[in-house]
Amino acid sequence: MSNSIRKWIFVLIVPLVVIGVIGSAGGSAGHGVALQSANVNLSDKASLQRGAKYYANYCMGCHSLKFSRYNRMAEDIGLNASNGFTDDQVTTFLKENLIFTRDENGKQVKTGSLMTTAYSAKAAEKAFGTSVPDLSLVGRSRGSDWIYSYLKSFYLDDSRPMGVNNTVFKDVGMPHVLAGLQGYQTLVHHEDKDGHHVAPTLTMSKPGTLSAAEYDVVVHDLTNFLAYVSEPAQLSRKMYGILTLLFLLVFFGFAYALSKEYWKDIH
Repeated sequence: MSNSIRKWIFVLIVPLVVIGVIGSAGGSAGHGVALQSANVNLSDKASLQRGAKYYANYCMGCHSLKFSRYNRMAEDIGLNASNGFTDDQVTTFLKENLIFTRDENGKQVKTGSLMTTAYSAKAAEKAFGTSVPDLSLVGRSRGSDWIYSYLKSFYLDDSRPMGVNNTVFKDVGMPHVLAGLQGYQTLVHHEDKDGHHVAPTLTMSKPGTLSAAEYDVVVHDLTNFLAYVSEPAQLSRKMYGILTLLFLLVFFGFAYALSKEYWKDIH
C-alpha cells in the first residue's frame, strides 16, 4: 500500500473514530447510569408548545433562558401568522400564560424581552446553597437523553437538604419540582444470587396526579422544548442541509454528463 493511500485512510478514518468515541461518551454521561432515549421531535409544534407551558410554570421561577426572547420563541413553536395567530393574539397569549417576570417598576416585561427570571443569583444561592444555572444551552451541553432521564430519576433521600436525590445527577441540589405530577420514588437496592450488588431500581412509593405514561409525555415535551431552546436555528438548518444535498446531487448529475461529453472522443 502506497504512502499516499495510507495518508488518505488516516485522514478519513481517524476523525470518524474520534467522533464515535465522543458521541458514545456523551450518550452515557450520567454517573454510569444508562440514559433513556428522549426521541425528541422538533417538528412537533404541539409538543413544543406544551413544553413551553410546563417550563414557564414549573422551571422558570428559578431557571432563566437568557439567550431566548418570548416573541421569537412563540414564532418558532407555531404561535404565528402561518398557523392563524394575529400579533395581538400572540401578545395576549404570552402575557397571560408565559410571561410572569416584571421589571424594576413592577410592570410585566414586554414580549420582546429576554426570558430571564426575577430570582436573583444571591437569593438562589442562599436558598439552595449554589447558584441556579441558566438552561439556555443545557440541551447541547448535556443532551436530550440526559435531560429526559434526569427528570424521571428523582428519589427520596432524607440525607439531602431538599429530601430528594437523583440517580443521573448524584447529590443534586434541586428540589423535585415535578413531584406533584410524578409522585415520589424510592431507590431499591438489589443483590444477585451470589450476594453481589446489582443496579438499583426506582419504585413509586407515593404516586402523583399523573400516571407513569402521562408523566413521560410531560417530560418528553419539556425535553423537546429545551432541545429547541439550545439551538433554535436547527429548525431551519436541517432543512437547508437537505436542500444543499439535493442541489449537490443534481449538480453531480450535470457535471458527470458534461465530463462524459468532454471525454467521449478521447481513448
